[in-house]
Amino acid sequence: MSDCHPSADPRFKLTIAFDGTAFHGWHAGRSGKGVSDHIQKALAGLFPSAPQLVGSSRTDSGVHALGMVAHFDVPAAENRIPARRLAAALNARLPQEIRILTAARTCHAFHARFGATSKQYRYQVWNAPVMNPLLQPQAWHVPQALDLATMREAAANLTGRHDFRAFTSRRDGILNDSTRTLTHCEIRADGPLLTFILQGDGFLYKMCRGIVGTLVRCGRGMNSPENVKKLLDKNSTQTRGMNAPAHGLILWKVSYSKHATKPSLKRG
Repeated sequence: MSDCHPSADPRFKLTIAFDGTAFHGWHAGRSGKGVSDHIQKALAGLFPSAPQLVGSSRTDSGVHALGMVAHFDVPAAENRIPARRLAAALNARLPQEIRILTAARTCHAFHARFGATSKQYRYQVWNAPVMNPLLQPQAWHVPQALDLATMREAAANLTGRHDFRAFTSRRDGILNDSTRTLTHCEIRADGPLLTFILQGDGFLYKMCRGIVGTLVRCGRGMNSPENVKKLLDKNSTQTRGMNAPAHGLILWKVSYSKHATKPSLKRG
């Protein structure tokens, strides 16, 4: 692309994985205990200008990631670390719970947040009377029997473009556009391990956890697929119930088009 001219200040793309247990989400603000805060500090240790990190998503406290994407710019005069060594240099300055999986130079047309075309989250549930201790940090333990067929029927009602206002938690201010497109809402079973796969053009605050909590209630006979469908009517008086706990949620991957140069993705 034309904005990849060698004289331009280099832009780098990072793919990041982290165990979110000990962190206050991706961006924690003044607490300084967010995942991005640690990466910012590592960048400042490598580059005097302390580059600003731009992430593809915000994650809540306790949520994990396998495919978080971020970018940052470095003044050309400071660009002395070969791209092939950048991931290792950052990992040496980061806690073990945060790993830079890949680091590569990219064009200025690339934007980690606005260039994204879809995001996929996965949520893990361990559905057995006794919890698997090896999965305890990354899976919600639901000991009650779940009706998988009923949950899948309810999940099918959520795919497509809908108003997901009922699946977000209230925040300060006015929720303007609550319409999102969910391209995948499926449940895979591997013995007692259930994996909920949610992919779409963007997600509202705690929307993934609201969906999973609602589907689990359906599996327990506390809600029905018909009522889940009614929740998509913004004028509905139906209540969804609960959010699934944060620790079962993983930002799995973020996808981009090859020529995405303009904002194309909803926030979330």
